[in-house]
Amino acid sequence: MPTSLVYKFALHSFPRTPYELERLYKHYANEHAPHYDRVVTYLLINELLLVAQKLDESLLNKTMRALLYDPMYRDLQSPIQGNKDKDFVIPRHIPTCFMHVKEDGTTALHVMHAPDPSQPFNLKQIAQYVLIFGWPGLENTWQGITFDFAYHMHWQTLFGFALCRALCTTSAAKPAVVRWLALVMAQPGMYWEAVASYNAAFLDQPMVAQYGSHLNLMQVHMPDEMA
Repeated sequence: MPTSLVYKFALHSFPRTPYELERLYKHYANEHAPHYDRVVTYLLINELLLVAQKLDESLLNKTMRALLYDPMYRDLQSPIQGNKDKDFVIPRHIPTCFMHVKEDGTTALHVMHAPDPSQPFNLKQIAQYVLIFGWPGLENTWQGITFDFAYHMHWQTLFGFALCRALCTTSAAKPAVVRWLALVMAQPGMYWEAVASYNAAFLDQPMVAQYGSHLNLMQVHMPDEMA
């Protein structure tokens, strides 16, 4: 694990709370702090700023909002002094999980983008995004994904979350659709009970199971007045 003070102020590298962001900034602004600490702190704050600038307003957390709107964090001056700083910082101070190799062979900080809407069941991408921006254990707006006390994610609830996002309408009726879908998913036998009730009511037209190699899922569309 890195021994730099940077990772004592922000245990997960990127600041996860406004308090951690403020501590990182003060360390960056401290001219008596080790030079490379200031370089790493600047890189982390600046990278989080780049991420925040690419996100929709509704996805910003408190730390990102502070970084974007608090005048204290504007116009940060880079303490990097040539290639020697870059060569030292990248391999020694930034955990490899935050790095990626670009096409030209150079390394850079990895930017976690919002889940791709065209791949609604890319559970790994959703899980990584939730762990970084969902702030498990703190105030967040994510609902429906279960964690244990070690912040291990319950994979089945993650799939349910992804399925809900894929099927639910984007209209004002979305909360109602989410409630209905959650009700069905919370009662695994409800589908078969409904089939049995249908078959009892329509003896001459029993339910016929649909078999095939492909299953098409369609998003629910509902007028706003049905919310």
